[in-house]
Amino acid sequence: MTSPSAGWLTGSLTRAHPLTTSARSITFTVPSWPGNDAGQHVDVRLTSPDGYQAVRSYSIASAGPGEMIELAIDRLPDGEVSPFLVNDLELGDTVELRGPLGGWFVWRPDQPQPVQLIAGGSGVVPFIAMTRAHASAGNSVPMQLLYSLRTPEDAFFRDELSQLAATVRTTWHYTSIVPPGWSRSAGRLTAKDLQRETLPPEKTPLTYICGSTGFVETVSRALTSLGHAPDAIRTERFGGT
Repeated sequence: MTSPSAGWLTGSLTRAHPLTTSARSITFTVPSWPGNDAGQHVDVRLTSPDGYQAVRSYSIASAGPGEMIELAIDRLPDGEVSPFLVNDLELGDTVELRGPLGGWFVWRPDQPQPVQLIAGGSGVVPFIAMTRAHASAGNSVPMQLLYSLRTPEDAFFRDELSQLAATVRTTWHYTSIVPPGWSRSAGRLTAKDLQRETLPPEKTPLTYICGSTGFVETVSRALTSLGHAPDAIRTERFGGT
């Protein structure tokens, strides 16, 4: 496990690009950043001119050593922090960061089990780090991603996931609108979908689920009903604004 830095560090925005109409990739250079494992997260602190501070936790899309970290932020309409990070933060601006945090919801290349990743919406971010780490290590352990999202336009890192198809199989699932010619109707993930599109329990995969609380709970229950061991399922919920 990568140990967290001592206290808050200052990160300068060095790269940024849109992911969707409401989401943005932002990469910071953070002197003294200790590196991070795939799946860890970071606290971001903003301070206004009057001294008011707001802190939110975000999954890290990058992994490994080095002083650069990438976040992928989805703007929430009633958010306090995410609108600023998506709309207003400019190259050269700084924020405070603390981390890396978390040691349970991580994947490391020395783990021997097959891996099933299941993402709901922006819950795909820690899995981007895991798929990158898997590809970078030249790992032969099977890894699959089931990505559930409302519409094709809501996809984070679509091109990158397509390029990783040789090492990580990605299955797309749409809940509201499907692409032209798509063979299945839109709808929420069901136990039948999970049985068809994920690694079966007899392969004893380690399964990671990330998304909203409702999504995580529904998918976790369905997987256990299909025979997956509860202690082989790791979950993370998002909800920061």
